[in-house]
Amino acid sequence: MDYEDIEYTVEGPAAIITMNRPQRYNAFRAKTVEEMINAFRRAWADRDVQAVILTGAGEKAFCTGGDVKQRAETGDYGPSESGMFEIGNLHKTIRDIPKPVIAAVNGLAIGGGHVLHVLCDLTIAADTARFGQSGPKVGSFDAGFGSAFLARVVGEKRAREIWYLCRQYDAETAQQWGLVNWVVPAADLLDEAKKVAGEIAEKSPTAIRFLKQSFNADTDHQAGLSNLAMSGLDLFTHHTDEGAEGAQAFADKRMPEFNKFAAI
Repeated sequence: MDYEDIEYTVEGPAAIITMNRPQRYNAFRAKTVEEMINAFRRAWADRDVQAVILTGAGEKAFCTGGDVKQRAETGDYGPSESGMFEIGNLHKTIRDIPKPVIAAVNGLAIGGGHVLHVLCDLTIAADTARFGQSGPKVGSFDAGFGSAFLARVVGEKRAREIWYLCRQYDAETAQQWGLVNWVVPAADLLDEAKKVAGEIAEKSPTAIRFLKQSFNADTDHQAGLSNLAMSGLDLFTHHTDEGAEGAQAFADKRMPEFNKFAAI
């Protein structure tokens, strides 16, 4: 596959996948997701790769989630070779690849981008990074791994705060909450991620594989919930006025008028 939205390189024992849409704050469209799945599978098949580093291009953003501007323009996340928006498969691939995935968060990790880093095995954050959710602000949600697994990471109260209020949190707060393993100066971020990948490469790959699968086994039931949630999200965003209002308001740079959709 020739990549347009990402970059894929291998340095020593680490495969580095870089989301490369800085003009959209590394927000992903269907093509981006498809390319990332392909890149993770390449890393999976490469016996010389012992860890994968996931990061974003530029200094502003790791990833800000689904491209809401694209959704407002076309009503979907754009074309892909499969004809599908396979974000659920990307989540599953990050969990299933039998090698640790290290998120190197270089800036904003918001919305679906926040979900990606949460699903990674380890997170290293630049001291300039910021974390948070945006789904309910733009007519979207992740009622699968993005919420259920997040609650396992930070606890129920924190997870509900992150989703209900859609605030942004600095790297130090994220570390205190257990969202982040290490915080380093922005200039040192990728070097630190490569260092951690090197430490992993010194360990038994078979032991690492079994350990990752063991950690995942405790939450694998959430995959079924995630499938249900993605189906619900598809219906909500593409077939309801409320879902369309969030994306259109974002594109129009105005506050969405969600009050008319209040639940009874």
